[in-house]
Formats: sequence, structure tokens, C-alpha cells
Amino acid sequence: MAKKRVAYFYHHDIGNYYYGPGHPMKPHRLKMTHNLLLTYGLYKKMDVYRQHWASREEMTQFHSQEYVDFLQKVSPDNVRKELNEVTSKFNVGESTDCPVFDGLFDYCSAYTGATLDGARMLNHNLKDICINWAGGLHHAKKNEASGFCYVNDIVLGILELLKHHSRVLYIDIDIHHGDGVEEAFYVTDRVMTCSFHKHGDFFPGTGDIKHIGRGAGKYFSVNVPLDEGMDDESFAYIFKPVIQNIMQRFDPGAIVLQCGADSLTGDRLGCFNLTLKGHAQCVKFVKSFGVPLLVLGGGGYTIKNVARLWTFETSVLVGEEIANQIPYNDYYEQFKQNKYMLHLSPTDQANKNTREMLDRTLNHVLQNLSYLRGAPSVQVQEVPPDYPSNTDGDINDARDVDMSGAQADKSGALSSARQHPGEYYEGPKDQDK
Repeated sequence: MAKKRVAYFYHHDIGNYYYGPGHPMKPHRLKMTHNLLLTYGLYKKMDVYRQHWASREEMTQFHSQEYVDFLQKVSPDNVRKELNEVTSKFNVGESTDCPVFDGLFDYCSAYTGATLDGARMLNHNLKDICINWAGGLHHAKKNEASGFCYVNDIVLGILELLKHHSRVLYIDIDIHHGDGVEEAFYVTDRVMTCSFHKHGDFFPGTGDIKHIGRGAGKYFSVNVPLDEGMDDESFAYIFKPVIQNIMQRFDPGAIVLQCGADSLTGDRLGCFNLTLKGHAQCVKFVKSFGVPLLVLGGGGYTIKNVARLWTFETSVLVGEEIANQIPYNDYYEQFKQNKYMLHLSPTDQANKNTREMLDRTLNHVLQNLSYLRGAPSVQVQEVPPDYPSNTDGDINDARDVDMSGAQADKSGALSSARQHPGEYYEGPKDQDK
């Protein structure tokens, strides 16, 4: 099997944003992940890019102008004096799980820009797989923030992919239901959303197996509700037949895979018992179909384990085996608790997902999928142009783009990303610190 052409997006500033003291979402996990995957030498197996910064205009392809304007204006300095009255309207502020912090809009712009760049590379067949661990913020809605998510880069990435693909499949293995993405595409048959998540008394409280879409989108929303203690064997038992059936019936032209790490064992906010191998077997299975693939991050609140997982899944995506012994890196002591080993052992937590329950859920989902009558198609039409980026010149300059031998299209669609050798790391010192 030929090696996949893989792009990886990272900007050295992304790990410096800070939600505030005590907040479980820590972008610093991205710097730890980046440092670890580079010490393993995985950068040699893929092309590293610094993304463009998504513009207000790009964000409003999904989000309302009023909401994006608010995100662009709000800051810790003015939130109480000038914008206090509208914070509740957009579910942002001290009383929510979406606080206002320094550089909020830039943070959204950075992770969204990488997702859009990845989608555009796939659209123009410049890469087979694109990775943006900073993305995957699946709870944000059209007009409000939710669940630590402000801009829904996933929805924007899917909209970009729909310019070139009749059908796009979204798969979510975060422990939380991907409600923002499902809601955005609930009435269309061009996007199928499939979420495997903890259901019941658990945020965001959506994702019942009975929620299957509406109108033209009926049966194109697939929800697989699960219970506490989900282990590797049980997850594979239900994940593989559902995805296999979807691939056969829906036949997507591209896939977006959200790899939230909060479904790992020992996560601060999670209650599943998956190991790195159990989580990554989903990534490997989706990759095996050979469909253009956009891989995104998501949740994950025990940050040393987030770094472990996304490093290991990067190795799976580039097709390289890596050692269990973690090499020395800037965060080496963070991995001491597990004896500096990459892989995690499951706990003795009880698995409440009985085989009878899994069979019942699986049969229900497959029954719904059986109602699909052939893959939907769209009439041939002119492909919409890629949205022009409005970013700093040196990153947005097409002359600086290195597509590893591939040529960017004349529209400048890919001029927003540049291969970035400055992110490479081979010694004990991180040159970005």
C-alpha cells in the first residue's frame, strides 16, 4: 500500500492561550503534543504547515455576523463595561464554561484557519490526510459558544469540502456528543454525522439514538449512545460495523474525523476506559478506506494523556511504529507517573456497556441505515471558489508556499498555508520557547 501524503498544521502561539485559572480546557496540551511528536521524529514523515488566520468573513460562512463581531470585539478589559449586556446572549462570560480571555478571537482564527487549509488541500488533491489537533471544537453553534467551543471549525471545514464533494461524512469519537455539527447539518443529506458518545446525565445532554435527522436529512444523523466504562473491545465491536455500513451506503467523497481525547481512560472530565490503542484503532480503521481525511482534535483534559494520544495517532496516520519508551523532551517529567511510557493501561472500572446493550444499539442503528436508498448526489455545477484569506502577507503570500512539488491553483486557494521548517525539533531544547 502506498504511503499517504500527510499534512500537519501547527502554529507556535496556539499553546499559549489561556482560558483562565481552574478551567479544564488547556491549549497548552497542543504545545506538549507538538513537542512529543517531534521528538519521536514524526515530522520527517509528513509536511508541516503553519496555517493562515481565518478571517471574520470566513467564520461568517456559518456563524452569524453579529456573533463573530462580538468575538472580535470582546476582551477581558471591555467585557464588563461595554459588552456585559450581550455576553449572556452569546453564552460567553464568567457565568458560562466559555470565558473571555486574552486573544480569544486570534485563538479561534488560528484553529479555524488550520481546518480550512486542510480542507482546501484535500479538495485540490494535494494531500490524502490533513491533521489539525488544535481543531475539532464541535459544540459551537451558529449564534453562540458552548462547551469550551467558540467557533465551529468542523462545520466550516465541512462546508469547504462540500464545494468539491457531493457527500461528506463526519465521525466523532469524543466522549461528548457532537451537537453543534449535527445541528448544522440536521436537514441535509449531503453530510452524514455519526457520533459515539456518553449519553444520559452528561453534557450536552443530546445525541439520543432516536435523533436521526429531519426532512431531506432523515437517517443522515447517526447517534450511538454509550455508557460509562467503555473499553477497547466493546468500542471496536460497535464502531467498526457502524462505520463499515455507513461507508457502503453513504459513499462519502471525504471524511472529517474528530478525535476528542476525553474518551481515554483517566480523563479529568471523562468516564470511558479506552487506551491509546483502543482509541487509535478507530483512526486506523477510518484511514483504511482510503478516502480524503481531515483529522481534528477536540476534548481532552488530562493533558499529558492528550499529548500521548495525539502523538500515537499521528504515528498511525503516517504509518510509522513508535517506541513505548517516551524520548526525552521539554515536558519529560510530565510523563513520570506512567514510568515515561507512551501507552496507558485501563483501570479496573466496570464496563456498563453489556454485550446485550451494544447489540440492541447496533441493531437499531443498522436498521435506520437500511432505510437509505442509495447515496445522494448533487447536480453538476460550477465549483465555488475558495474563500480568499485576509491574513499577514508573509504567510498569505503564494510565493512562500511549499507544496512539496505540487502546484497551488491559480485562484490562490492554498496561498494561506506555508510549509514551516521552523517547527522542527530534534534536541532537548524547544526552539519556540
